[in-house]
Amino acid sequence: MRQNQEEFFADIARELGAAALDVSPEARRRYGENTTTRGTRDVLGVVFPKSTAEVVTIVAAANRHQVPIYPISAGNNIGLGSRAPVRDGQVVVDMGWHMSRISEVNEELGYAVIEPGVTFQKLHDELVRLGDRLMISATSGPPLGSVLGNAVEKGAGYGPHFDHFGMLCGLEVVLGNAEVVRTGEGSVRPDKVVNWHVSKYSFGPILDGLFAQSNFGIVTRAAVWLLPRPPVIESFHFVFPADDDLATIVDLIRPLKMSNFVPTLFRVCNDLYAVGTEETNPEYERTRGRQSLSVDAHTALRAKHGLGAWQVSGAFYGPSRAALAPMIERVRAHFGRAQVGRFVSHEEAQSIPPLNIAIDSMSGRPGSAELALLKWRPGGGNTWFTPGIPMSGKLAQELDRLGRAIYAEHGLDYTIMHVAGARFARSLHVLVFNRNDPDENHRADECYRRLAREYANRGIGVGRAPIDYHQEHMDMLMPSFKATCNSIKRALDPNGIIAPGRYGIG
Repeated sequence: MRQNQEEFFADIARELGAAALDVSPEARRRYGENTTTRGTRDVLGVVFPKSTAEVVTIVAAANRHQVPIYPISAGNNIGLGSRAPVRDGQVVVDMGWHMSRISEVNEELGYAVIEPGVTFQKLHDELVRLGDRLMISATSGPPLGSVLGNAVEKGAGYGPHFDHFGMLCGLEVVLGNAEVVRTGEGSVRPDKVVNWHVSKYSFGPILDGLFAQSNFGIVTRAAVWLLPRPPVIESFHFVFPADDDLATIVDLIRPLKMSNFVPTLFRVCNDLYAVGTEETNPEYERTRGRQSLSVDAHTALRAKHGLGAWQVSGAFYGPSRAALAPMIERVRAHFGRAQVGRFVSHEEAQSIPPLNIAIDSMSGRPGSAELALLKWRPGGGNTWFTPGIPMSGKLAQELDRLGRAIYAEHGLDYTIMHVAGARFARSLHVLVFNRNDPDENHRADECYRRLAREYANRGIGVGRAPIDYHQEHMDMLMPSFKATCNSIKRALDPNGIIAPGRYGIG
């Protein structure tokens, strides 16, 4: 194997130049590190392509020498693996180092053609430079995260274009056999693009989905659809006092989204998800991290920040504040029927940092404030458990009690946000832990595994998974699903050189 990798690196240096390669101990350490419980991976080296043609060269060399490669975009997949491969002994292909071009912004049809290294901040800044007539769908995660990487990982935002993979149109992909394929009408005349980035449903099978959360190929370019920026965006918020108000919240949201009266998704975050961006655990030193935060501490933090057990946020888009006023009042009256939630206006929320995060996200403005959650406990450990729930208040409350109990059993602090639509909500569970404490690191790992098992036993899977648990989640699915994935892998990547083990495939 060592001879194979040396020959691979020699080929890369000869064909792409020595600057395209870094096998230094520092690079190997940096690209292998992450925040998950298992920690640093053993990376063989890093390659930096400049174009689709160079990606083809890298994939062809990997096939010749049987060296596994692991493509990344911007490498800011924090809490899910960062830059690190799923398994040890792979060469990271950093797509974003050079391939960070915005090759087109079509303002008439509302799309941008981007490469993997285009970040949320870069695309936002370019749209502002062009006059701020179009807006991105931002996450509340790292501004330097990749737009394309987030989309193919099935990441999401909060506005009308929240489905980031659904907003991609026309992919360019290097397959594991080193062939290049363009999805949709990009295959009609590669030299003459007409409908490639506007028509999703063209002749033949829709291949795009094969390259979401898989290791069948490397996406090197795609278009992302953009939203016309409205003249006015006005948010609304409600603060609920009790943990058991979640059932009421979910049942209030559902009709507003079933009719799509509210164009954004709803952010429903608990107290620690909100105040964790402003605070650190006040009891950590006393309990040595072995206990969940006490009820008294929860109460004190809520009072300090003027927040509750749950914070609910949404927004309207329109031509003027006057036009939006009746809509805000309708939502306020709808929530008022529950007689428990306190209304917080857009103006008031702007002065409350945790609520202002929601405003930025729904306004298409990238921000890093939510990353402060990682400092809730010392030691830099962070991982995400991302199941979904149907928009049924009773079931949501049952699962919430289950999650709280499992966190408490493992001495961790229950931190969660539900991103809610009409029929379904993604439930983002944050596990923050001290990776420098072996016991706490172990408890965080056991907590994740217990959550995954309990939810799977109830028929609920996850949307995304940290690299530590890809195989575990795949093994929870029916055997024929796994077999189908592996059959596609063999067909498109017969030597299994692209990210073996990613999402439990290959």
